[in-house]
Amino acid sequence: MDTARPVPRRRGRPGHDVDAVLAAAVRLFNTHGYDATSMFDVAEALGITKSTLYHHVSGKEQLLAMAVDRAVDGLFEAATRVRDAETTATVRLKELVRSSVLVLAERLEFVTLLLRVRGNTEVEQHALARRREFDALVTELARQAQAEGGIRADVDPATAARLLFGMVNSLVEWYRPERGRPEALADTVVQLAFDGLRTIDTTTDRGDQPEQ
Repeated sequence: MDTARPVPRRRGRPGHDVDAVLAAAVRLFNTHGYDATSMFDVAEALGITKSTLYHHVSGKEQLLAMAVDRAVDGLFEAATRVRDAETTATVRLKELVRSSVLVLAERLEFVTLLLRVRGNTEVEQHALARRREFDALVTELARQAQAEGGIRADVDPATAARLLFGMVNSLVEWYRPERGRPEALADTVVQLAFDGLRTIDTTTDRGDQPEQ
């Protein structure tokens, strides 16, 4: 059976390595859009020729593939750590949300680009498929947390997963490193999300007052 072979990583030249090329391309993709950005634009941003640029990568599509993989790989690495933890599903779900905020903060421009892909190319379709796979992992973890009584059972687990990561993903619109420590932000997101998803004690939350 044929399997997809990874795109070979080309060795960079001194002063212009692949990571520098990728970072410049992602900034341009986010600022001007993938379709509106050319390889000439990337080369000009780096102050190199197009021929030098093609020494590093095969083309614009490879840059996009590398960029979205950088974002998605971080999420799946977090999911793997959570999966292997010997604790409750509720704790693992909290930790996955917290770790995802840290991935976003560390790889902000890459995650921003990932969230903007719309499936217009084969690379984008692959990225969307991996996002759906990650969403399914979160949904299953939410379902397990409901089963053990850790989060409220009257919320559809797929909806809970979308709401949780809707909160996480919204950070790309305003979060910047100078706004503070990402660890503090991650803790805040978890606290807000799970205060809203906690199991409700109807004897205390319905507003009943003790008899005088």
